[in-house]
Amino acid sequence: MEIVVRERCAPHSCHDGLTDVRSYVWPDAPSGIGSGIGSGIGQDNRQGGQAAAWRTVLQRRLPTTFHPVEQCRVLLQDCLPQRIVATGYGRELVQAAVNSLAESGVRDGGAVSGAVSVETITEIKAHALGAAHDFAHARTVLDIGGQDTKAIALLPPRAGDAASGTLPGRVSRFEMNDRCAAGTGKFLEYTATVFQMDVQAFGLYALEGDDAPLINSMCTVFAETEATSLMAQGIRPQNIALGLHQSIVRRTVNMLRRVGLEFPVVFTGGVARNPCMRHLLQKELGATEQTLLISAEPDMTGALGAALWGCAVADAEIRPAG
Repeated sequence: MEIVVRERCAPHSCHDGLTDVRSYVWPDAPSGIGSGIGSGIGQDNRQGGQAAAWRTVLQRRLPTTFHPVEQCRVLLQDCLPQRIVATGYGRELVQAAVNSLAESGVRDGGAVSGAVSVETITEIKAHALGAAHDFAHARTVLDIGGQDTKAIALLPPRAGDAASGTLPGRVSRFEMNDRCAAGTGKFLEYTATVFQMDVQAFGLYALEGDDAPLINSMCTVFAETEATSLMAQGIRPQNIALGLHQSIVRRTVNMLRRVGLEFPVVFTGGVARNPCMRHLLQKELGATEQTLLISAEPDMTGALGAALWGCAVADAEIRPAG
């Protein structure tokens, strides 16, 4: 679970008096892969009726647990927003966390004044906005989180979008695998337990493989059985680990092609930190480091996208009509 805070400020300075806050919460799998909270904190700092620029001033991450409401409280207790944008599997839980904090009188280190409401946007929208912010020329987004995989095709930017306040990252088509854990971060986490290692080490271990067996099953439970059977046949564990990664990549690349794969592709979500997944995707797509793009914080992309949406809404509210 992560938080992204964005502040609206003058070109060369920022001031006190925060008046506008947007946030995003995404409680996801217990593993913490691909889950987060994002918020944009803005100032009432208008120049000629126009909103000043925004900047990110805080990013924070907590491992996701089975108590997402309490985690929301922890992440938001220092800067409880007045207005919130929520998305993801936990979006309906955000209001409960906010109400709890409001009742306890915690916001920005002081007393709460006024009601706190929660707006929602889809995960598709959040990841599209975040990816396009990090890479303005992005055409496709691949998000592999803890509970689902998303392939998102983006429309190219239009002339005049910036002047009108339209954010880059308009979605033209998407496909989502959310019916089972197959091909997600949870699949990798679960199969890593077969090798008695954590998911971070699992990707490095798989890179040691040189002859991956074909893993036919994409069901998480059956894949574990298949991996165990291959071990019993004397197949190198590193090769089996590589085969498990390849099974995800094949499924993922098919999703990308169905939405109309175009480069550059932005790879987001916690699984984008897996070096084996990055290597295999690049190879399968025929991509390079310039056409398969990964931000420095790929699991923060959704949080950033929601924060950006909140900032855009704030700007629209002070933009003069006409």
